[in-house]
Amino acid sequence: MVAQEEAGELGSTMAEGTLTESEAWLARRAPGFQDLPGPDRRAIYDFSFLWSLFEAQLQGGFAKANTIRDMVDSWVNVGVLNIGPFTGELAYFRHRYFADGKLTGHFPHLNLRPGDSPQIVQAVIAGTSDTPRDQMLALLMIVWRLRNNLFHGAKWAYQLRNQLDNFSHANRVLMQVLDQHGNLHRS
Repeated sequence: MVAQEEAGELGSTMAEGTLTESEAWLARRAPGFQDLPGPDRRAIYDFSFLWSLFEAQLQGGFAKANTIRDMVDSWVNVGVLNIGPFTGELAYFRHRYFADGKLTGHFPHLNLRPGDSPQIVQAVIAGTSDTPRDQMLALLMIVWRLRNNLFHGAKWAYQLRNQLDNFSHANRVLMQVLDQHGNLHRS
């Protein structure tokens, strides 16, 4: 009953117009959750499932920056890397992280670590490296960092605001990678 009452105040990601028990709890306790639009929440929920599937299908259940890099290199080595379907996502992240000839203020918030290939990510974002291998690696490292920043709490520092486009594009990267390499049954 409480969840239904709060749905009127907050909107909902659920088709029935009600909040789930966990959404109602988050709305009462998590800073900024009640102000997070339904589409933003939906993109983040979807990301959680897509990441889990990516990690299960392509990372042996435990992703790390080096295993992601090894995976991309294996696609290159066997000639199955196809960057073509990722041009929209690459353009989005380039625009977000590089403008007017320099890195934007968003770039440091990726929190790239030394093992995350920060030089390659920066070169791809800046347009100084356009090899398919580097482009795919950069996209997956950005998705990896969005994942880490979400699951390790960094995104709560600004109450998950303004993340719809980030997670929508990250979701497209994951879906396309899974379509190409995930050995999933097609319906």
